[in-house]
This record gives sequence, structure tokens and C-alpha cells, in this order.
Amino acid sequence: MAREPREGGGRGGREREREHNDEFIDKLVTINRVAKVVKGGRRFAFAALVVVGDQKGRVGFGAGKAREVPEAIRKATERAKRGLIRVPMKEGRTLHHDSLGQYGAGSVILRAAPAGTGIIAGGPMRAVLETLGIGDVVAKSMGSRNPHNMIKATFDALQNCASPRSVAARRGKKVSDILGKREVVGEVAGGEVAGGELADVG
Repeated sequence: MAREPREGGGRGGREREREHNDEFIDKLVTINRVAKVVKGGRRFAFAALVVVGDQKGRVGFGAGKAREVPEAIRKATERAKRGLIRVPMKEGRTLHHDSLGQYGAGSVILRAAPAGTGIIAGGPMRAVLETLGIGDVVAKSMGSRNPHNMIKATFDALQNCASPRSVAARRGKKVSDILGKREVVGEVAGGEVAGGELADVG
């Protein structure tokens, strides 16, 4: 399938944000015009990549293709909502630990950050982290710049994240055995988003 130049100009120009009544926010990461060569010429269609999240610890992504842009975005948004994952966050603002993610040639690293750092990330990774609702994180892409590979690698990193509570339950220990007592007090005071469990939400 032959590909035509991307629509929408620069990196920032392809990203837009929409808010829904069901409290989900979706961001259009990229949209490509693709062409299928047939006997009578070429048939053009649009391929959209969308990220959806509730800014409370749930996020998903989806791709859709259609003859018209709005229909491609609608398909991508529906697929993103069907593939939501829940990510545990420390104090409701950052990750519990650093995490590596890979998909194909895409490779990313996500690092927990102190309060006030903000989201230090670019392109598709920023869209994922903003819709997730994370407040402080440092992210770096070290592989492919293809938006699909970057987003899938970012989701791989997020799925590798675990809370001390889930690790303690898996090992049959107490949270205080995993963390120091001082850190446990901070965990209880700050609370945990997602109840400490990473689960797929269908």
C-alpha cells in the first residue's frame, strides 16, 4: 500500500484534544493519508492514531482507517476505549519506579520524578502520559520515531509498572518488607491510584 505525505503539518499540529461526556479525553496523535493502487487508479483513505484516557490512571490507544477523517477518528477512539489499561501511580502524580518498554524498533524509558517536575516527554509519549493523568515523569525515546512503535513501547513500559502493594501480595510479604517503614508512611499518606493493581479494563 503506497503512502502519501502526512496531513497536518508539524509535530504539534497533528495533536488535538477532545473531551467527552463520559469523562474520557482523547488526543489525536497522528493522521496519515494512505493510497491503495487499483486498476482504475488510486483510492485514498485516512489512518488515524488516537489515545484515550480518564486522567485518573486509565489509558488506551487505537488505530482506525476510513475514507473520511471523522470516521477514521471515531473508529480509532472506539478501539482505544476497548483496550484501556489501569496504571498504579505513586501519590497520584508519578510512577512507583523506573520502567523500560520495547516494541519492534521502539524503545522508551519512563522515570519517576519528584513533585513539581511536570511531564518531560515529547510527541506521542506526551499524549499518552497526559491522558493517563500523571503529573511528574521524565520520559525518553531511544529507538524508532514511528508514532505507532513509540506508543506501543510506552504502553509496554506502563504495563511493567507495579505498586509495592501488588509486589508484596505476589511475594506473600508485607508492604513494609518491600519498602522501608518511612516510605510506607508516605505511601499511606499519599494514597495509591488504581488500588495498586495493574489490570486490563475491557
